[in-house]
Amino acid sequence: MTKFFFEDFTVGQKFEGKGITLTEASIIEFALSYDPQPFHIDAQAGEQSPFEGLIASGFQTIAITFRSFWETGVMAYCGAGGGGIDTVKWHKPVRPGDTITTTATVLEIIPSKSKPEQGIVRMRYEGSNQKGDKVITVEIPQIMKRAPQI
Repeated sequence: MTKFFFEDFTVGQKFEGKGITLTEASIIEFALSYDPQPFHIDAQAGEQSPFEGLIASGFQTIAITFRSFWETGVMAYCGAGGGGIDTVKWHKPVRPGDTITTTATVLEIIPSKSKPEQGIVRMRYEGSNQKGDKVITVEIPQIMKRAPQI
């Protein structure tokens, strides 16, 4: 695996994540703990909702989208947290059986003035389902470590 550090990122660079499939059970389990709205925890309630079926929590969709990117290993050595979430947009509901794959794009590279050992790489994460439909876009300023000085 290639070791990435702050210096290795370039604006426009793209990374393709691995697909992660959500099951009805995983959607309900997440929602029961973190977002227990009826259309996330009960298939019948989902049928009666505007979504016409059970759907994943948007917060679960954010987590799955980031996990898909994490599986690439890009941040294994350089990842040092996030500075927040700049934007999040849910485009389509995620349903049981959907496989979410992330494309991560480097939007901006910002060296830290106060912490020379790190910088910010602003990333756009776009999650798509198995049909190629975009389901989510998230932009996050990721804190990335610089390469160790020898």
